[in-house]
Amino acid sequence: MQPNHDTSGPFEAWAEWLGPPRLLLVDDEPINLQLLRRVLADDYQLSFARSGAEALQRVREVPPRLIVLDIMMPGMSGHDVIRALKADPATAHIPVLFCTALGAEEDETLGLELGAVDYITKPISPPVLRARIRTHLALVQSSELERTRLEIIRRLGRAAEFKDNETGHHVIRMSHYSRLIAEQLGAPPGFCDTLLHAAPMHDIGKIGTPDAILLKPGKLDAAEWAVMRQHPQIGADIIGDDPSPLLRMARTIALQHHEKWDGSGYPHGLAGEAISVEARIVAVADVFDALTSQRPYKPAWPLERALDLLRAESGRHFWPDAVQALLARIDDAWAVRQQWLDDGPEKGTQGAPATTDATVSPP
Repeated sequence: MQPNHDTSGPFEAWAEWLGPPRLLLVDDEPINLQLLRRVLADDYQLSFARSGAEALQRVREVPPRLIVLDIMMPGMSGHDVIRALKADPATAHIPVLFCTALGAEEDETLGLELGAVDYITKPISPPVLRARIRTHLALVQSSELERTRLEIIRRLGRAAEFKDNETGHHVIRMSHYSRLIAEQLGAPPGFCDTLLHAAPMHDIGKIGTPDAILLKPGKLDAAEWAVMRQHPQIGADIIGDDPSPLLRMARTIALQHHEKWDGSGYPHGLAGEAISVEARIVAVADVFDALTSQRPYKPAWPLERALDLLRAESGRHFWPDAVQALLARIDDAWAVRQQWLDDGPEKGTQGAPATTDATVSPP
């Protein structure tokens, strides 16, 4: 016997999310709504409104994926409706397709300037309307998938922090520092944005490090340190070999952010330009945030003390150009820090970090 796929009862809410996309059709003429129903009912869930005010109410009740909106309506026009939608952050993202008898070029221009994604004149061509709706829903889905992917990456970065002694907003701050450094170095905007979203994954490999080592209150012995130094490779393995630029950059950063300019880092002892530019940038941003943040084993360092260390390690631990870029944008970096302060006082107890480095207490 085939199962009965019930879209009511306990599954009703999920049916709204996972079923066919919902469209809101808005027109003051019932005959126009009937035509739209015949054209679209086989492929979509449909809601209807015969006035601008009713349309806004329907949007609040059950937000649609897309709105097909007439312009010439008594009382509240379609222009008024889209202005109200775009003024509300909760509805500004919903794509609006104008479907109207106003066919002059200036009418279409105004509609698009108000934020509509498309403009179709009546009488409609059913194949054209269906094609336009499919196109815009595909764009919405692509945007949502990208937003979801970025959110998953950010939360995986936070997952690594829960395993470690990191502070609450570390991955946010160091990601913004990384972008500032890249901008100062003249990197293309696409690189800077990708770096912002890839950097939070730098320590994801610590998920695979035993707690007894990661959270040890004293100095690691040689065997424990050997295990700790595996986390860059573990991180690269977790991220994998996905071909997307974002995940490729995230993998490289996870693998190389503990390499040092002079070749004394790990896991592969890379030196100079053999280290990827993104990992060279993240190394500076990561340590800068570690130094200026409270940790269980140390209080936050004053800004000048942290900058003195970066200067001293320029050309040894760090890529000199990246250090100079951070110094040039230090006011912007400090503004980021103030925006994303961690909860609690900026002080801590002295103690030995579990992952002591020869020159810098590592992040």
